[in-house]
Amino acid sequence: MSENVLFDFVQAIALFFLNPLFIVAIFISVAIGYYRVKRERRSFKIRLLPGLTELKRLLTESWPYALVLSVLISGVGLVTDSGWLVLFSTIALIAVLSFNFKLTSPVYFAAIASLVLYGMQGFADGFSLWGWTPGDANLLGNLAVTIPLIAGMLLIAEGLLIRRHTVHYASPYLTHTNRGLRAVAYKVKRLWLLPIVFLVPGDMISAYVPYWPQFTVGSTAFSFVPVPLIIGFSQVTRALYPDVLFPKMGRMIIWTGFIVIVVGLCALWMPILGWAALLIGVLGRSFVSIRASIHERKGPFAVAPQSTGVVIAGVLPESPAEKMGILPGECIRAVNGRQVANEKELYDAIQINAAHCRLQVVDRNGEVRLMQQVLFHQDHHRLGLLVVK
Repeated sequence: MSENVLFDFVQAIALFFLNPLFIVAIFISVAIGYYRVKRERRSFKIRLLPGLTELKRLLTESWPYALVLSVLISGVGLVTDSGWLVLFSTIALIAVLSFNFKLTSPVYFAAIASLVLYGMQGFADGFSLWGWTPGDANLLGNLAVTIPLIAGMLLIAEGLLIRRHTVHYASPYLTHTNRGLRAVAYKVKRLWLLPIVFLVPGDMISAYVPYWPQFTVGSTAFSFVPVPLIIGFSQVTRALYPDVLFPKMGRMIIWTGFIVIVVGLCALWMPILGWAALLIGVLGRSFVSIRASIHERKGPFAVAPQSTGVVIAGVLPESPAEKMGILPGECIRAVNGRQVANEKELYDAIQINAAHCRLQVVDRNGEVRLMQQVLFHQDHHRLGLLVVK
């Protein structure tokens, strides 16, 4: 008996990892890193982060959120529909394969899956797959509450991930201003995988894995179904610094998620409000992206060359520059008492005192501060700075 349970558990885990969405997410994460490194080297001859960073962070940053969401969704008893869940995953797969990560917010998947399911009930009610039919989904019953609540929680998780885990992955690259000068823009393209356990009526898994955990309430059996859920994010910023824009976007998405949850709860008394909540989520999430994109396309470059010093485009992780607290957008005017105007003069000035580096830096607010750092032998020729050339 115990051997059968262990075998079924291993089989279910294998099915999870063989999910097409999981496999596609791995390959796309590698591709994101590859093209990011290629873009950075084209602009600065060096990459900011290793090419496999996106793959390594695919799950490590998101699993705590997945754990909390699984406990909330399954623990509270938010029962979803197996057909809706399959549609949700299919739409997510199509969106990820488009490589347009502005479309990979889970609230879009939830809304489109619900719309498709509604259309199937009207025009393909006789459709059947593995014993499931569109008529099994009660769109004006429990799903009118469950789906908006799940979508709202996913929006909150998305906002938290964007707020906390995008700034350090902002990839700088050189572009041209309207006057032909070279300035810096920043691009973030991230993909997160959240293994979430959903509560589904019927024997969606236990029909194939007999010893998979399930329970019965009255005459209805319920199964715990693990699903790899994808959240993607893509944004270019040039008028605002990444550490200003991305946390702001994250907060707006979080608040949108809370609003969706509140309106979704009202569907307990008026089911149509559940679908109004989904619409609010879609419009709110779209507004955040569109507003940011329009502002960034029209605004002036925040990081542009200056004649009075060397402007910082990026800082390599764990470098002397990072230890000194230098930020993108700041300008180095002098090194070891010598005025500098370009990268060559910057590193020539460092050699004046190869063991100790003193910098005069103008911060983003135009205030001058002095910084100093002891340099080791391997640091003598590079502080770890990407500069606007």
